[in-house]
Amino acid sequence: MQPTTARNKTDLFESPDFYNIDDLLTPEHRLVRSSMRDFVKREITPIIEDYAERAEFPAFIVKKFAQIGAFGTTLPSEYGGGGLDYLSYGLMMQEIERGDSGMRSTVSVQSSLVMYPIYAYGSEEQKRRFLPRLASGDLLGCFGLTEPGHGSNPGGMETGFIERSDYYLLNGSKMWITNSPLADIALVWAKNDQGAIKGLIVERGMEGFSTPEIHNKLSLRASITGELVFEDVKVPKENLLPGAEGLKAALSCLDQARYGIAWGAVGVAMDCYETARRYAQERVQFGKPIAGFQLTQKKLAEMLTEITKAQLICWRLGMLKDQGTATSAQISLAKRNNVEMALRVARESRQILGGMGITSDYPIMRHLMNLESVVTYEGTHDIHLLILGAEITGLPAFK
Repeated sequence: MQPTTARNKTDLFESPDFYNIDDLLTPEHRLVRSSMRDFVKREITPIIEDYAERAEFPAFIVKKFAQIGAFGTTLPSEYGGGGLDYLSYGLMMQEIERGDSGMRSTVSVQSSLVMYPIYAYGSEEQKRRFLPRLASGDLLGCFGLTEPGHGSNPGGMETGFIERSDYYLLNGSKMWITNSPLADIALVWAKNDQGAIKGLIVERGMEGFSTPEIHNKLSLRASITGELVFEDVKVPKENLLPGAEGLKAALSCLDQARYGIAWGAVGVAMDCYETARRYAQERVQFGKPIAGFQLTQKKLAEMLTEITKAQLICWRLGMLKDQGTATSAQISLAKRNNVEMALRVARESRQILGGMGITSDYPIMRHLMNLESVVTYEGTHDIHLLILGAEITGLPAFK
């Protein structure tokens, strides 16, 4: 017996909660999560396979994300934010990435890598000018740190600017930038003529600023990715973030995004697990559902165990974030563990589905391909291991 395919069918996802973690959430947290889960079931899962196959970004989703409050979730309402806590934000990222990692990337970039640095390091005028329009989806932003020759070593960046009378002259390029081909503004990190790293807001339409799209991706295919190229771009002095000093400011933004990824990876794992569990109960071989065989049960039991552990990590990390005590190393542990866990769960789920697991009738192969990017971006798997190593020993293995 061959189970009915999931494609273009009603999204029946139910979250596994083996340790009753819902009991640790407030009614408000559960409402935030259920609202986003309903949104994903309504707006993302019915269309995402087709967009991924075409390698096309569903640009209409930006306004829909804004309408449900996905942008600037933790920022004050006076700037258009949601005024919610970090646990709520994490739950939202879990649900969005359950739909697709590329969709969560769009939200993470807008919220954690564009709105957050403007709020944390920008002037009051910059906050008033940009944050409400980013929250409403009238503006789409991107974050420019990674360069063609500097990925894991952002401090080696070559993009730089020099001061002129009433503007800064910016030259250089950035690579692998989510949202860049459609972005209205770019939050760019560059060195001044003294070698200090600063943040600048570069706006679409500035002469010499271009955003070529990167094609032929086999991962995050429903996300739009490109470059940022600066050729004698004149950036007004009022577009410099006054509070952003050094690489530490840029890395603080990455901590915000990594926190969301740790939650999002759990969403992917849950979707793969639930897909495999349902399939195993319907797929009949040797006269009974394959869910009745020991090796299938072993796979499902191990998946549920790892998901439960990751859920507890996320919950505790969310509590630490809301207390203002979460460290970069704690966030690195969660990002590294949970993405690795999601990859293992996705691969085991694919095994349970057999040949059907490689088709777009089910979401598993799309999730697997996406996770191959997620395990690398916002700090590679090995870099996060070294961050933890430095925390444990007090001896950094890299600069």
